[in-house]
Amino acid sequence: MPEVASQSGCVSAMAKFIVLFLFSLLCACRAQVPLIMWTSDGYTLPTLEEPTAGEIVSGAKFESYLKSALTTSPHTVLLFLQAELSMDDFTAYGGVYGNKKDSVFVNLESALQASTTKVLPSLDWTAAESVEEIFQQQLGVPALSVVPSELGQLQLNTAEPSLLLIRLPYTTGAQSKELLRKNDETIGNVLTILQAQSVPYTAVYTGLKPSHVIQDETSMVWGLAGRSLLQAPLQADGKPPVAFNNTEGKPCILLWADQLKLRYDKGNVFDLALLTFNGSATLEGSFCNASVARLVLNYKNVLNFRSLQLIFSMRNSFFPVSARFWSVMEQVVLNYDGQTAIFNGSHDIYNPAEYSFHCQEVSTARNPLLVPRNKDDSATRWTVLFTDFQIQGFNVTGPFSYANDCASFFTPGIWMGLLTALLMVFILTYGLHMIMQLRTMDRFDDPKGPSISVPQNE
Repeated sequence: MPEVASQSGCVSAMAKFIVLFLFSLLCACRAQVPLIMWTSDGYTLPTLEEPTAGEIVSGAKFESYLKSALTTSPHTVLLFLQAELSMDDFTAYGGVYGNKKDSVFVNLESALQASTTKVLPSLDWTAAESVEEIFQQQLGVPALSVVPSELGQLQLNTAEPSLLLIRLPYTTGAQSKELLRKNDETIGNVLTILQAQSVPYTAVYTGLKPSHVIQDETSMVWGLAGRSLLQAPLQADGKPPVAFNNTEGKPCILLWADQLKLRYDKGNVFDLALLTFNGSATLEGSFCNASVARLVLNYKNVLNFRSLQLIFSMRNSFFPVSARFWSVMEQVVLNYDGQTAIFNGSHDIYNPAEYSFHCQEVSTARNPLLVPRNKDDSATRWTVLFTDFQIQGFNVTGPFSYANDCASFFTPGIWMGLLTALLMVFILTYGLHMIMQLRTMDRFDDPKGPSISVPQNE
């Protein structure tokens, strides 16, 4: 019987990790981390509606569940907070693909077998960053960072709530597997110490941010435009977007781009992105309200000009036909040493007012979205190229809102597929029509009887 129980526990743990693996395949979102919550033996967690495939659990939903969970579970909370954690760590090193002996989460699996467990395969990254604050608010006590080796010296009062924070490191590369094994040993040592002291606990294992983030494979060359994801994340270099604050100190204009290239009179190309996102460019002259947004980027000693201003002018207008407000990029202006170059935005630079605008390429070259106001204007001497460009001038509530992309839905590839499909349908229809027109003879010659006589009129 003990062997049967042991096999049943192993099968249960294996099933849990298979569920985690399946969720990892279904959840292809980037801003998410897994969260595992369990209690010591003898305690249970309240039921939680399982997240649907692809759902990212918000911080509010997790906080609501935590409020009910802490009413029945122990108030001594162990928060194992790893620097980075993703579902791929469990699927790659949790023994899902091969022998369970290869798993680096031996102690974690044992703890899950002996307790009730709640798994959130996809917790919103922003919620993961504030998970420590959520626990502090629910328990009403500050978090106490402890070193596992010193945990045995603490005298814990189980009658009072306590939040013990154990930080776990993480690194990518070949060392990640061994580091995860050491983190699992740390978890096992902490649980062993509390069990030796007969202290009931509620344990949580999660990460501050994902350890595996899918990056967009986008080309950043001149003259290439295409469709990309509709909300540009922080890129690998980690540069945040430019944010201009209103009089209340809240962001009202956001700008992000991978490249902001300018060329004057067929000279050298200069990329303003580095100066823009490292804080060298000032925002003096920028303005925003409910109907107008104007972002001014000021540079010094660029392209042999003492001063250069790059200005984005947007307007928020109500269109009765669609019965909603739309944000339109009216102009992009270059002021350089007392001269002005004005580019009018085409009809493709627009978005619903509550969204942001995103485009893989905004340029004055092929398929231009920026057009010189006058053909004889000084703007014709400039070449402008913005790649992976995203801007929002209205209804900013935090990071970029969902983006309206400039790429049309019916791309050349889609048109080719539709025309090919129509051609195949036509050929199939014609073939069926020909088959339906076939007719068999209504009379046949009987070899045993008299031959058929067909009279002929002379």
